[in-house]
Amino acid sequence: MIKGFKDFLLRGNVVDLAIAVVLGGAFGAVVAAFAKDFIGGLIGVIGGTPDFGAAGIEANGSKIIIGSTINALIYFVIVAAVVYFALVVPMNALAARRKKGQEPETAAPSEDIILLTEIRDLLRQQGGAVDAPSTTEPPKTL
Repeated sequence: MIKGFKDFLLRGNVVDLAIAVVLGGAFGAVVAAFAKDFIGGLIGVIGGTPDFGAAGIEANGSKIIIGSTINALIYFVIVAAVVYFALVVPMNALAARRKKGQEPETAAPSEDIILLTEIRDLLRQQGGAVDAPSTTEPPKTL
C-alpha cells in the first residue's frame, strides 16, 4: 500500500500539477501587482481614485458597499486580458506555425476494414475472383 502511494506521488502528472499550482500562484501575484499598481494608477489618473473599496450607496441610513465588487470585477478583467494576450494568443500562433509545415495525418483504417482487406487478399490467393462491385449493378443478396 505504501509502495502504491509512493508510485502515485512520483508519477509525472502529480509533479506536473504541483509545479503548475506553484507557478500559477506566482503568476497570480505578478498579475495582481500589475492590476493594483499600474492599472489602478491609470484609473486613479483618469477617475480620481484608484481604489473603489469604499464606494457605495446609502439608503435608509445604511451604506451598501459595492466598491469591493467593482475592484474584483476590474481585477478579473485585467487577469483575463493578461492571460489571453500573454498566454493564449502566443500559444495559438505557435500551434498554427507548427501546423503550417505539417500535412494532416491520414486516418488509419479501422479493424473491420483491415479484416475485410485480409479476407479479400486471401480469396485472391486461393484463386477466387474478387472484384469491386460495379456501381451500376445492385448488390447481390445471399
